[in-house]
Amino acid sequence: MNALKQLAETGQAPWLDFVQRHLIQQGDLKTLIERDGLKGVTSNPSIFEKAIAGSKDYGDDLAAFLKHADHGPMAIYEHLAIADIKEAADVLLPVFKETKGRDGFISLEVSPYLANDTEATIAEARRLWKAVGKPNLMVKVPATTAGIPAIRTLIGEGLSINVTLLFAVPVYEEVAKAYIAGLEHFAGQGGDVSKVASVASFFVSRIDNVIDKQLQAKIDAGDTALKPLLGKAAIANAKVAYERYKKLFSGKAWDALAAKGAHTQRLLWASTSVKNPTYPDTLYVETLIGRDTVNTMPPATMDAFRDHGKVVPDAVEQDLAGGRAILKSLEKSGISLEKVTADLVVDGVKQFADAFDKLLGAVAEKRAASVSVNKATVETDDALKSAIAAEQKQWLAEGKIRKLWEGDKSVWTGKDEDHWLGWLDIVRHEHDHVGTLARFAEAVKSGGFAHLVLLGMGGSSLGPEVLAKSFGHHAGWPRFHMLDSTDPAQIRTLERTLDLKKTMFIVSSKSGSTLEPNIFLAYFKARMIETVGDAHWAEHFIAVTDPGSALEAEARKDRFAHIFHGVKSIGGRYSVLSKFGLVPAAAMGIDVARFLEITAHMVTGCGANVPVDQNPGAELGLLLGIAAKQFKRDKVTIIASPKIADLGAWLEQLIAESTGKQGHGLIPLDSEPLGDVSVYGKDRVFAYLVLDGNEQKAQSVHVAALAKAGHPVVRIAVRDVAHIGQEFFRWEIATAVAGAIIGINPFDQPDVEASKIKTRALTDAYEKSGGVAQNEPVFRANGVAIHADAKNAEALGRHNSLATYLAKHFGRAHAGDYIAILAYIERNEAHGKALEAIRTRLRDARKVATCLGFGPRFLHSTGQAYKGGPNSGVFLQITADDAHDLPVPGHSYSFGQVKAAQAQGDLSVLVERGRRVLRVHLKDVGTGLKELQQAVDHAFH
Repeated sequence: MNALKQLAETGQAPWLDFVQRHLIQQGDLKTLIERDGLKGVTSNPSIFEKAIAGSKDYGDDLAAFLKHADHGPMAIYEHLAIADIKEAADVLLPVFKETKGRDGFISLEVSPYLANDTEATIAEARRLWKAVGKPNLMVKVPATTAGIPAIRTLIGEGLSINVTLLFAVPVYEEVAKAYIAGLEHFAGQGGDVSKVASVASFFVSRIDNVIDKQLQAKIDAGDTALKPLLGKAAIANAKVAYERYKKLFSGKAWDALAAKGAHTQRLLWASTSVKNPTYPDTLYVETLIGRDTVNTMPPATMDAFRDHGKVVPDAVEQDLAGGRAILKSLEKSGISLEKVTADLVVDGVKQFADAFDKLLGAVAEKRAASVSVNKATVETDDALKSAIAAEQKQWLAEGKIRKLWEGDKSVWTGKDEDHWLGWLDIVRHEHDHVGTLARFAEAVKSGGFAHLVLLGMGGSSLGPEVLAKSFGHHAGWPRFHMLDSTDPAQIRTLERTLDLKKTMFIVSSKSGSTLEPNIFLAYFKARMIETVGDAHWAEHFIAVTDPGSALEAEARKDRFAHIFHGVKSIGGRYSVLSKFGLVPAAAMGIDVARFLEITAHMVTGCGANVPVDQNPGAELGLLLGIAAKQFKRDKVTIIASPKIADLGAWLEQLIAESTGKQGHGLIPLDSEPLGDVSVYGKDRVFAYLVLDGNEQKAQSVHVAALAKAGHPVVRIAVRDVAHIGQEFFRWEIATAVAGAIIGINPFDQPDVEASKIKTRALTDAYEKSGGVAQNEPVFRANGVAIHADAKNAEALGRHNSLATYLAKHFGRAHAGDYIAILAYIERNEAHGKALEAIRTRLRDARKVATCLGFGPRFLHSTGQAYKGGPNSGVFLQITADDAHDLPVPGHSYSFGQVKAAQAQGDLSVLVERGRRVLRVHLKDVGTGLKELQQAVDHAFH
């Protein structure tokens, strides 16, 4: 009979502190039971991390699980782990029956992330107990302040519990009392207490590991009398604990429970492998043999004890007085056992959480290799890499990704961020109700519509525009158009392309009170009444809006063909994966169900239980946030394959409006022409989104040169256009994470609201009096006038040419600044090329980042960062006379006047924020742009 098997004769049960699939399936566990008298098995996150990440046992099972449906790392881990636990439980079941429920257990731990949450621990333990469904399962619950009441509740419900992370005798007493109280409750409810078991896992070697270091420091300082205490504290502590065990489970109260078949809660000696190689490898087995105890050993310790261990019956009860003397000597030396054990609980929770992070990270990596997800790679220098790694470590330690998904506003500023997180779950929600969109799509297709026009601004329009331009026109479905400009020429151009009798309009507004969609509706309502009559115009209109909005009320009153609701807890720029993006997508003929299924892979990959270093959205967000905050790289330059180039405009809005406030933020740059590496400052991060099969050689070569020059580059490989949704979600998570690092609320837009207030006051003035006073220009020539507020005018001085004014103005842009051209004119190809030429010349001359926005479109996008972000922008606002204005039905003002009010409101807020801004007004857009371009060329020849 080997030493392990002899332990049974002493009353101690040997358990194995290890589990792995091959151990069970190849018969090794059964051999240990038969040969060594093994009585049970324990597991923990560290054990499963080594098992799943370090072996090939789980590959086929994981692949089959994912083939059926995609799952997050937590679900995958539980699927794999619970399968092992069930099989081990079946192998151990004969032991369980033979010992009448005293032994034969396998343990499974509740998530260590829940160690300080009583109710969550209870719920998790109940769920795991039900999922395993084996009578010889023990659910492991930590002996934290929150864990102890959970233990009482769970025992009181008849669950068997392994109490883990016990170090201090007083805490053990609390645990034992909680166990007894739970049994009494269970018995009082008519439960059979003989079917409930528990062990109290008392950790050993970790105590010596800490105390020996403190002792050695004192010995090295000259107190050599402390040498005999080395390696003695843990055993002495365990001896005292065993003494308390015998007293706690005796007396009338316990005898009454024992009479009903109750089992004592045995002490289980855990952490029994020696950490100090100079100590005997069987130290914490031989010295802790005792009746009604368990010793759970890792394989190496079990092998050592089998080979040369000595069985000393009742060793744990020997020299108890000596044990107490050791503990008193420690106290006299200034070493606090109470503090050491308290710290060890905290550290133990952290170690298990760290192991769980590693486990979930390993599972996430295996999952990512098996599902269809856009892959990203990052190239950057060592300094930024190191800073990101440090931030990752902090986010892991604080569980910030889990907190983000839980809606914990402390991740950001602690204000109302928790009210704006509906986008996190929207993909699942929309997929569950995708049938509504499928039926709507068929109604659109069968309705014979040739054109689909979205009337919206900002978040409600930019996402659908990306989808329309990326997916292209689907034969047999209406052709998509978008109106997000109050420019009269833009509206006329759009109307000329439409056959109104075959046009469907989507009026898109979250609040239902946004100025632009409302006046667009007024205009096209009047035009449709003229075209199809008062009885049928509303059949051509759809409303997408939040529940209870003014738009919903109007749509119901007028009997719109369809009304779709958004989600109030999703802000406009995060709404593309809600009805605001999906209704237009369905009407265009996009397979919304497939689109959501593909997008869901990224949602899962960015989930709450994916550690930050394996989380695609969090990784990107950390890069952007750290680069901006610590390295002043706050310009995010977006380069995208031609077919998905419009994604940049959506990203501009998301990033700028979310992060640009309180003097901080990221400045995104969309569609900036490629330039020589020498024109780029050290204030940029480059995001290269390359569509498979649509890679442009010039872009690829350019990005490679940027990376070689030391600029941070994120390369994102988009598998096909259907994977665009994954980028929507990746960047939403990234923006939220970057906002947390920067220290702002990424879900509000205070400076956009300020501009809206200014605009509303001006349109009200137009409504009342038909006009507002205009300031005199500081310069006028050749159909171009320059306007500046007093401060900017003084800074520029007086000059006699447009070129000199522009040279002085843009000469104020220095390293780390950016130039933004804000053009309140029709957005078309000719105007875009002219402004792009100006933008490029300015970028190359001043070697600063450049932005180009058409107003009022950009007001609901980058306008927030321009006003609320860092004061590093040099702005040129371009306005122009409207050759042919359009009245707004039902109002005294025109579209041209609304546009003028928006421009003036925008300018006023920029001035109030102390921005370097100049306005040029063009008498005629075409000739004025040529004059402007020539002046810039002359200024920076």
